[in-house]
Amino acid sequence: QVQLVESGGGLVQAGGSLRLSCAASGRTFSIYPMAWFRQAPGKERELVAAIGWSGGSTYYTTSVKGRFTISRDNAKNTVYLQMNSLKPEDTAEYYCAADRRQYYSGTYYPLNTMNYWGKGTLVTVSS
Repeated sequence: QVQLVESGGGLVQAGGSLRLSCAASGRTFSIYPMAWFRQAPGKERELVAAIGWSGGSTYYTTSVKGRFTISRDNAKNTVYLQMNSLKPEDTAEYYCAADRRQYYSGTYYPLNTMNYWGKGTLVTVSS
């Protein structure tokens, strides 16, 4: 069974930064893409960023481009989301997800290819 554990959320003022981490265990981490999703109250879960199995390709939703950076350390079985210039509209529960597609390095990451999820970490950005 794969386990994903997020950490790093919290309360920050607009313009500030946070770094989320997701530690994975239970399967070979390095051959699977990983992603960060978020869900704000009353809204659908949305893809924020994703990274291919080797780390050589990344995807960002438009609203976070230039502010967020996804990265992974396969030696530590960990994926990160560095979030800079945070805005109140970034407030949400952030979830780490593991994709089912081995060796995928494209830019298409729909919800239905994620087969494992973390429990989430809350990010609150005050204005």
